Amino acid sequence: MDSQQQVGQVAFSASLLASGSGHTGPFNTDTTLVFRGVVSNIGNAYNPHTGIFTAPVRGAYHFEFYIMAHGGSHASRVGLVKNGEHVFNALEHQTNGFGTAANGVTLLLEAGDVVFLRLWENHVIFDDGSHFSSFSGHLLFPM
Repeated sequence: MDSQQQVGQVAFSASLLASGSGHTGPFNTDTTLVFRGVVSNIGNAYNPHTGIFTAPVRGAYHFEFYIMAHGGSHASRVGLVKNGEHVFNALEHQTNGFGTAANGVTLLLEAGDVVFLRLWENHVIFDDGSHFSSFSGHLLFPM
C-alpha cells in the first residue's frame, strides 16, 4: 500500500454517550464535549478520552454534528471549534418534547490542527441509547 492511500485513511464517528441516557450540562463555562460511544475511529485521530480530533496530515476534512434537545428551561447549543476558534453552531430549544439540530463544515487543516465540539455555557445536550447526539469527521483528501 502506498503512503498516499495510508494517509487517506482517517475517519471517525461517535455518539455522546456510550450507554445510558441523560443530559450533559448545564455548566457555568463553555465545556469540551467528549463523545465516548465510538463507532469507528480509522486512523485513531479522534481521542475518545478528550473529545479532540487531531489532523494527522494536511488536507481537506469534513465534519458533521447532531445534537438532541429534551424539553426544559435550558437550550441545547453546541459549537464546532478549530484550534480554539469558533467555526459553526447548532442550536435547539424545546420547552417540552424532543428536538434536534445539526451542522457540518469542510475545513482545510494542517497536520496537528485540532477540532472539537464545545457545549456553550448554561446549555445542555441530551443523548440516550438511540445515539441522537453524534460527532463525525473524515479526511476528504490530503493536500
